[in-house]
Amino acid sequence: MIPPRALTVTSWQSRIAARLARAEQTARVRIARDELRRVRELTRTINDLHAELAALVAALAPRLIAERGCGVLTAAKLLGEIADVTRFATDAKLARTAGSAPIPASSGRTQRHRLDHGGNRQLNCALHRLAVTKGRLDPESAAYLARRQAEGKTRREAIRCLKRHLTRRVWHLLQPDPATTIPTSTPSRPGRIITIHCNRPIGTPDLT
Repeated sequence: MIPPRALTVTSWQSRIAARLARAEQTARVRIARDELRRVRELTRTINDLHAELAALVAALAPRLIAERGCGVLTAAKLLGEIADVTRFATDAKLARTAGSAPIPASSGRTQRHRLDHGGNRQLNCALHRLAVTKGRLDPESAAYLARRQAEGKTRREAIRCLKRHLTRRVWHLLQPDPATTIPTSTPSRPGRIITIHCNRPIGTPDLT
């Protein structure tokens, strides 16, 4: 019995290949060996791309990739969709773009918010994956979800609250470091002030 997702593991690929090599080479076995060969090629390609993305993310956003629960693919997706975090003056503007900011929908004495179905859904999806992963791996995020659920929110509503919190966190993590930021232009030096005194005798007509 092959466990789920085992075909992406090199050791399992080798075990299956050896078993297929010992089996009678029927049409079914030949097809299986050909499919396994394609799986191994795709696995190598995926691993190479993953390593390339990891290097790029580490260079562009080291603090983001160091965040617990933020893997290479999620970090790369956040970077790709946000593009340049400095175009968002506040984390609230990023949250509005991502659709992670709840929209007030109160009526009378009932205070409630509704889900924002607008914004960048790809960015929203990346934040959702980050929230779910941190809810499993990060004790602070898990405690936050538990606290929200104790207040009467459902699990989905608690994750939405966590997504808004993580939007603020991501916004801060992607801010450029002033100590390492290279200025885009050289500050201009103050120009020398030159005063020209033009004296003319009294009574001389002004030719200007």
